[in-house]
Amino acid sequence: MIEVPVQGDRGWHLGTALLGVVGTTVLFALFARLEARWVALGWVAMVPWLAALDRARSAREALGLGALLSVTFTAAVFHWFPGALQAYSQAPTVVGWALFLLVAPVLQLQFPAAALARYAARRVARDGQGWLPPLVGTLAYVGVEGITPKLFADTLGHGLYASESMRQGADVAGAPGLTLVLLLGNELVLAAVSAWRRRGARHAREHVCALGMLVFALSSYGSARHAQARAAIRADGGLVVGAVQANITRYEKLKAEMGAYEVVRMVLDTHYAMSDALLRDGRLDLLVWPETVYPTPFGTPRSETGAKLDAEIAGYVSERGVPLVFGTYDLEGEREFNAAVFLGPSSPGGPLERAAYRKTMLFPLTEWVPDLIDTPTLREWLPWTGRWKRGPGPQAVSLKLRDGRQLRVAPLICYETIFPEYVAQGVRQGAELLLTLSNDSWFSGTPAPRLHLMHAAFRSIETRRPQVRVTNSGVSALIDTTGAVVTEVDDNQRAGVTLRVPETVPMPTLALAWGDWLSPLALVSAVGLLGGTALRR
Repeated sequence: MIEVPVQGDRGWHLGTALLGVVGTTVLFALFARLEARWVALGWVAMVPWLAALDRARSAREALGLGALLSVTFTAAVFHWFPGALQAYSQAPTVVGWALFLLVAPVLQLQFPAAALARYAARRVARDGQGWLPPLVGTLAYVGVEGITPKLFADTLGHGLYASESMRQGADVAGAPGLTLVLLLGNELVLAAVSAWRRRGARHAREHVCALGMLVFALSSYGSARHAQARAAIRADGGLVVGAVQANITRYEKLKAEMGAYEVVRMVLDTHYAMSDALLRDGRLDLLVWPETVYPTPFGTPRSETGAKLDAEIAGYVSERGVPLVFGTYDLEGEREFNAAVFLGPSSPGGPLERAAYRKTMLFPLTEWVPDLIDTPTLREWLPWTGRWKRGPGPQAVSLKLRDGRQLRVAPLICYETIFPEYVAQGVRQGAELLLTLSNDSWFSGTPAPRLHLMHAAFRSIETRRPQVRVTNSGVSALIDTTGAVVTEVDDNQRAGVTLRVPETVPMPTLALAWGDWLSPLALVSAVGLLGGTALRR
């Protein structure tokens, strides 16, 4: 006889399931603050949801719990995004929220995928295979997350950035590797709690010991790598960079109020003055201005006035005798690119050397629209959509410094810093330094500038390359090879800062050599384990 649950039982079951989702969401929201006091939550944040998932009575229920967590996670961790979208597009905030939450199960596909895989493994597991559902669910989570089209490339392992030792583990398999370790830790916590409830504290010890060994292994490896990275820094040599954060934002609004030429004039004069102040304080090897600081094509002027401004920038570099990297636009026929221009003297009194890097990883819709959907109708409905084209890809640029040295840098513009493999490709071309130009002004006053800084820091850990990051409104920073922020100018501040980048002996890392090797391996392993067990049944 099949027992039919009564209405009260159904209500209790639903209530505990929802409580599990809420509990995990709250813990995620705290863990995502990237503060040391919340780091420990990463080892238990998934436990309430996993416990609810293990009580799921059908595949549909498991899938629903995964989809629900994707929505609540998105709302709790990225609550600032709809407001930023409204500021950029002027669309109603409620519309931004509706669209954002509607696509949340796609942006956080790892939750539904892991829930479904875990439930399926429960159905096919035999006696003595209690390890199968947790392992399959964990592997499915990491594998599916690697192929999910995420706007912010977020993963659970990013929360370990606040731990100086644990974050060093990212040089093995990137932040997804840290995610895998955290997920296994959560499973051990859940197993310990379950064993304690069923059979007493003595039976929970083996799971607690395994958790301790996992935490110890990650911390020990991280401490050793941190020490190696610090030892690779040389006492002499290095690079002195002048970074200018003028905190001039919302160019379009300023153009409407002042006129296009007056805005460009104000921006350039401000950057000239702040750069001269840095030069008076001491000798600089390089000057860096942020993304799109010169909001018109450089080198291919559209007017006589534009040609004069181009000549003025070139004259400034020639007179000061210091190389300059700045954000601008680049033209090729009718195609316009978001670009970084490298401008520097080839010899004292000689002509200027010029190189340009074109941004490739553009933010969907606001910067770039795929040709397949780029139609007049779309432009009419969404007049704020961007018109930039994608650049050719990662590139290491050789730059001649003031003292004649040649420096190879991997230039990155804004959004590109969140893509580990993209950054790694630039470093594999011989880059000694990551050089990031960004414009985070649309997110000023939100957690976004700090989250963007955290992504940049992980790129330095994965490649073991120092990084100079210059933004128009913050956070500009010098990041060392351990991911530590050595010097910074905070969000919504105006300052010029001298960044002293020490010379560093390159360190090999698995993340740099192999790229994203973990996600495909995890996905194949999850499918293999689940399929093989099902066939044997």
